[in-house]
Amino acid sequence: MIINNAYGVSLLNAKLRAYFELVKFRLSFLVAFSCGFGYILASNGVMDWLHLGVLCLGGFLVSGASITINQIIEKDLDKLMTRTMNRPLPTGRVTPAEAAVFAFVIGAAGLLILMVYTNMLTTMLSLLSMILYSFVYTPLKRVGPIAVFVGAIPGALPPLLGWTAATGAITYEALIIFGIQFIWQFPHFWAIAWVADEDYKKAGFKLLPVRGEKDLNTAIQIMIYTLFLIPLGLLPAKFGITGIDSAVVVTICGILFLSQTFALMKNGNRKSALRIMFGSFLYLPIVQIAFLLDKV
Repeated sequence: MIINNAYGVSLLNAKLRAYFELVKFRLSFLVAFSCGFGYILASNGVMDWLHLGVLCLGGFLVSGASITINQIIEKDLDKLMTRTMNRPLPTGRVTPAEAAVFAFVIGAAGLLILMVYTNMLTTMLSLLSMILYSFVYTPLKRVGPIAVFVGAIPGALPPLLGWTAATGAITYEALIIFGIQFIWQFPHFWAIAWVADEDYKKAGFKLLPVRGEKDLNTAIQIMIYTLFLIPLGLLPAKFGITGIDSAVVVTICGILFLSQTFALMKNGNRKSALRIMFGSFLYLPIVQIAFLLDKV
């Protein structure tokens, strides 16, 4: 009996770990953080901490549901790629039916939380984000680089969701913070696509711009979008959302991020693309934290 109980507990733990992997905790946490970022910027120092907490929870659950649906749709493609073949669905640790029920439950819970504790605008934008990511961006990945443009929309919505949760409206300030994260998606996506190009080709993913090649034209595109981040990063200070301190930090981060693209234009190797990829991982949280500290 003790052995059977221990075995049952072990199976339960393995299943829970698999569900935990499905939601991609770090990515969903970053979505929740971005929601909180937008909320705090819009609150002008007067925050309802319970409101903030349930907003982040709702954002986390909706993000986890979207990511899970993405993995259900791509389960057979994930088996072909080294970077994804050990995910719960390709390995059979979770069945597609189990994953679908899981996605429905957490997605519905997230939307219900947002509907009850925020407002209808935030809830509808969250639903739009889920639909775009799961059912538009996901299949478009095998069509062409238009997928990156579509994927950048739900990727940039979290701070806007935070703003609408606090204010109930889409204002020009909300569009500014949306725009920064929207433009950031392009060098971020393309650097990942450059690094994972061989793996992506196994699944038929076409995410790189222009002709879809790792060449100078693609490197120039990455540089141009990264360059746009510098003036965009100054808009919050210009329009009084934040102050001069964060503007300095964001400018320095933008210049450092941009400098990494020149090496890719020069040599076009994987190492330079990796630096841009890791630079993109650092840029967004540093910039958002700088904005928050300046605001607070």
